[in-house]
Amino acid sequence: MDIEKLYSAFCACSGRISTDTRTLKGGELFFALKGENFDGNAYALAALDAGAAFAVVESVSEATSSGREGIIAVDDTLEALRALALHHRRILGAKGTTFIGLTGTNGKTTTKELIRSVLATKFKVAATSGNFNNDVGVPLTILSIPEGTQIAVVEMGASHPGDIKRLVEVCEPDMGLITNVGKAHLLGFGSFEGVKKTKGELYDWIAARGGEIFLNVDESDLVAMAAERSGLSILPYGPSFDGAAVLPADAANPFLRIKLGRHIIKTQLVGAYNAANVLAALSVGARFAVPIADAAKAIAQYEPANKRSQMVVTERNTLILDAYNANPTSMAAALDNFASVEAASKAALLGDMRELGADSLQEHCSIAQKALAIPACRCIFVGEEFAKALKNLGVEGESFPDSESLKSFLESAPISGATVLVKGSRGIQMEKVVPAL
Repeated sequence: MDIEKLYSAFCACSGRISTDTRTLKGGELFFALKGENFDGNAYALAALDAGAAFAVVESVSEATSSGREGIIAVDDTLEALRALALHHRRILGAKGTTFIGLTGTNGKTTTKELIRSVLATKFKVAATSGNFNNDVGVPLTILSIPEGTQIAVVEMGASHPGDIKRLVEVCEPDMGLITNVGKAHLLGFGSFEGVKKTKGELYDWIAARGGEIFLNVDESDLVAMAAERSGLSILPYGPSFDGAAVLPADAANPFLRIKLGRHIIKTQLVGAYNAANVLAALSVGARFAVPIADAAKAIAQYEPANKRSQMVVTERNTLILDAYNANPTSMAAALDNFASVEAASKAALLGDMRELGADSLQEHCSIAQKALAIPACRCIFVGEEFAKALKNLGVEGESFPDSESLKSFLESAPISGATVLVKGSRGIQMEKVVPAL
């Protein structure tokens, strides 16, 4: 593969890339990626017909032998995308862009957005959009970063061993931050030790280059993981290190507030578990000499709009909407926070936690028990895993097979005047019940 030729095509397209013919507007560099259920090579000629300037295809595809102008043949389109992203990253780095790599079991997207907000008060910042944090999303994120960017914050997700290693080899982060490690994607990782090893691949990369990591010293697993790796320059943060105190939430002040020295850091986030995410952003800001007053203002202005730690007030109820994803660690944190919320009436609507493998029944039983132990809280469970857990516990709880059936039930028997927690894994789509609340 001629990377200079490919980069020249990328530049000729003004950095505009597409992997889906339905998104083409004209003039893009189209990558014919392959998946389990699709083969983009079959759409390469259609992409050119739709206005793509170039189509990157695999050399064995029919498109290669078509003779069409604009066809760029490579051995593997995904590897070509990765190589192109790495080439662009190194060009950006040579021109002064600092890359911060960020991963973790919970809170990485919220932390990324808070860091973006804080750094943007002083710098030209680029960061991952949406959930573009996987093997395709990270290269696309890097390729979307314009020249002149001073700091890039790249979020990296993982569900299998080696995932972070592959992503850091494209991102080549100068600095790193792991929000936490917890029980998620156990079906792919095999165990909690597998989670730590994979997330730790970010530390491995940074340690090998004598780089800096932002370390929450109140996360014992992260402290141990950092201690196992020599060569890390540690920038500590965390409630105990910073002397931070979470102020009580009530009806008048429902959002997270943190007392930090003489400063009160206000947010539009729900849940004390977000305190670590806020302190991470403040730590990054301090490293880059962002005045704390400016950082606090940026954090106060950040409003989540992604089904993560959102408060939604409807005509009948106040919702804590945290339905983007769920795992045992984040579910337990959400329930602990919900237990502390002062409200005359409470309801917890909880959907299954996916990809837990052999630990699924045990983890769902544990979460069901925690939810049912919250005083004066109505608990409604959604999905077959929670149904199995209730049966295993011998509990006659309210249970529905899916979010659509719960929505139908709530339309006929509405909840009113309550504070309602809505949480579940992405596949359960718990946000579907919101219109009925």
